[in-house]
Amino acid sequence: MTKKTVFLTGSSGNMGWHGFQELYKRRDKFDIVLLNRGSQKNRDKFAAYEGDPSVKLVWGDLLNYDDVLAGVSGADVVLHVGGMVSPQADYDPKGTIKTNITAARNIVNAVKAQPDPDAVKVVYIGTVAETGERDAPIHWARTGDPIKISVWDHYAISKVIAESLFAESGLQHWVSLRQSGILYGDIIQNQDPIMFHVPINGVLEWATVEDSGRLLANVCEDWVSEDFWRRFYNIGSGADYRITNFEFEQYLLGALGLGDPRKIFNANWFTLRNFHGQWYADSDILEDYLHFRENKPIQKYFDEIAADMPGYMKLAKFAPKGLVKRFMMQRLTEMPVYGTMWWLKNNKEQRIAAYWGSRAAWEAIGTWDTFGIQKAPAEERTDAFGKNQNLDHGYDESKPLSDLTLEDLQKAAAFRGGVIVSQSYSGDPYEKLTWRSANGVEFEMSPNLVLKGGHWCPQELPGPTDGDWSNGFTPWRYDAEAKVNPFFAQVWTPLHGADEDNVYGEDIFAGMKGYE
Repeated sequence: MTKKTVFLTGSSGNMGWHGFQELYKRRDKFDIVLLNRGSQKNRDKFAAYEGDPSVKLVWGDLLNYDDVLAGVSGADVVLHVGGMVSPQADYDPKGTIKTNITAARNIVNAVKAQPDPDAVKVVYIGTVAETGERDAPIHWARTGDPIKISVWDHYAISKVIAESLFAESGLQHWVSLRQSGILYGDIIQNQDPIMFHVPINGVLEWATVEDSGRLLANVCEDWVSEDFWRRFYNIGSGADYRITNFEFEQYLLGALGLGDPRKIFNANWFTLRNFHGQWYADSDILEDYLHFRENKPIQKYFDEIAADMPGYMKLAKFAPKGLVKRFMMQRLTEMPVYGTMWWLKNNKEQRIAAYWGSRAAWEAIGTWDTFGIQKAPAEERTDAFGKNQNLDHGYDESKPLSDLTLEDLQKAAAFRGGVIVSQSYSGDPYEKLTWRSANGVEFEMSPNLVLKGGHWCPQELPGPTDGDWSNGFTPWRYDAEAKVNPFFAQVWTPLHGADEDNVYGEDIFAGMKGYE
């Protein structure tokens, strides 16, 4: 049997490492090429694989095209997992934008440089952050829902732009898999002010790192069907992993032996909005294709995390709750730049407006007694009147994508507040057409990226224009967009109302040297 060659980026990270381990178990089928920075930490991590005939170690940089080309050349499958991620990405917005977009462009160009680029399978790992905050009552989400990047989420900006590079590459075998929050053993050790940016009543469908690793290996198998490619999918570990953020804290603190989150946190340390999270109405589709889920109950997963944690962490349950609260958790909220209480103390009004709505809304939170912890939203996908809670995508979704007509596209454009400028359509959903937004901005994009990816005018995407800081900065004008774009209003107005008029962007350099 001829072995496949798999090129994997990001194998030193959580998802990439587990993907590598799954591929290595199948080294009778796969030769594995890994691109990592040549840090001493990475060299030590992969020292056991030096000289292994099934593993080729490439020390280099995703920003260097020649390094990427060295990994891609001869590969049958490219798994692009690498890049800058949170929380590191939050502290270096410029570096995040540059790294993640340049890496994607280098991957695409390197694949195109191959003798038969269409024969190469290219898997891009996107993110739940692309579609932003989707708390109840709009918590059921699908690919094709509007792109909605949370304010100041430069990581999500980079991932949206990178995803579009793959989708519009013209390659015949690409796919974008949008990763959710990843559960892994060391998650219990994460301590960062960003943990308080998460609304306590928000929702998320988590994915375990073990499921994610199996996914990366399974997508390389011969049995993956041809109709899997050139699409977008959400990654989730299924129904048992659909929880609220308060439930997550219960599981996490329970594993540490610290008990009730209300003994460790104040209710008003957490934000009320502007953080990504959703339950997937369509994550089972990816499972049907790739069969990657272990289907382990979430409580058992956290029990195993607790059993495997370092001995010193098991002593946490003996620590006085008041000391943990004051000297560990409260300290995080007061840290400069990203601490939620630091924003309030220093009158960072744009942050206050984005994450709570207003200072009055924050004051109204009060204590746990006045806040009101919400139960998990209903699992039912229909409301009291039997109406499906899926968002309207503005066209007849019962039609196969290949059967859509120019009239269908015109209807979809109108639902987005715009028009389709192109006067003819060949019926190829991957062909770029010309569209115009409600604000009169013309752009080119394929029907596939618009309808199935949920993308819209890239020139109006919040963040550095075209991904380049030197070309200017487009602020977040979501209140205004919701007033002219009914498609987008579905994911904005239910959580923000129709009367807000905020523009965000003044502190775009938050977290960078000199910000304070």
